[in-house]
Amino acid sequence: MLRFLERAQERDLARTRRWIADEERRQAEQRQGERARPPAPDWFLELGLNQDSPPVYVHTGGCWNVAKRSRGVPRDAALRALADGVAACPQCRPDAELGYLE
Repeated sequence: MLRFLERAQERDLARTRRWIADEERRQAEQRQGERARPPAPDWFLELGLNQDSPPVYVHTGGCWNVAKRSRGVPRDAALRALADGVAACPQCRPDAELGYLE
C-alpha cells in the first residue's frame, strides 16, 4: 500500500514539475516577445474610412484618441501632413509638440 502511495505522489510531483517548466517557458517567451517588440511610433496619421479618403488627424505617439485605422509615421511625415492641411488632433495637439505654426 505504501509503494502505491509513493508511485502516486511521484506522478503528482512529475506533473507539478511539468506545469512549472511550462509556466517558466511561457514567461520566458513573453519576456523575449516584449524585448523584440519594436518601439512605439512617436507620431500617428489617422487614415480616413476608406482607401481613397485623405488622412483625418495627426496624433502624438501617446495620444489616447488614436483610432485603429492609424499608422505610425516619422516626424517629417507628420510635419508634411500638417503642412498639407491634415488637422491636428485637438486632444494631444501634435502641432504644438512638433513646433508647427501655421
